[in-house]
Amino acid sequence: MPRLMGDRIILREYSKEDLKYMRQWCNDPEIVDHLSDIFLYPHTVHGTEQYLNAILEGKTEQKGFVIAHKDTEEYIGQIDLFRIDWKNRSAELGIVIGMKEYLGQGFGTEAIKLLQDFVFNRLNLNRLQLEVHDFNERAYRCYLKCGFKEEGRLREKTFIHGRYSDTIYMSILKREFEGSI
Repeated sequence: MPRLMGDRIILREYSKEDLKYMRQWCNDPEIVDHLSDIFLYPHTVHGTEQYLNAILEGKTEQKGFVIAHKDTEEYIGQIDLFRIDWKNRSAELGIVIGMKEYLGQGFGTEAIKLLQDFVFNRLNLNRLQLEVHDFNERAYRCYLKCGFKEEGRLREKTFIHGRYSDTIYMSILKREFEGSI
């Protein structure tokens, strides 16, 4: 898999050394409350290691990259493609900036734009989609900035912190990405 070079980051392959960084955020409510319900229960060291090993050994259909600092290649987060549909030319995006010191600094935006270029111009996909909780305003603004459009909401789909929240579905098409360059 190629490395994708940005201004401040690279999207690189996963490595065994990433485990310690993944462990820093995978049970942190400030990070995982914004992600899917697979983080509802605590993740064990063994479980995180199994997940990483599945990626390293190619035993998962998920494909993706570590978001790393360009100069040091140190882990910042990860950006992955799920449910790749080669017939219909679509995939689902998942992203996490796991290191809190990098939140709100545009690293997610840069990573998404690098991945969009890869998805549309290397993989020749036509559609990239994602889900976001309505309370995750920082991510929602980032996705809008990256050209994603809201397609709809599943009202009160998620229960977290004593209340229900909407799940927002967003996507960007290849022609929309090309029009934004």
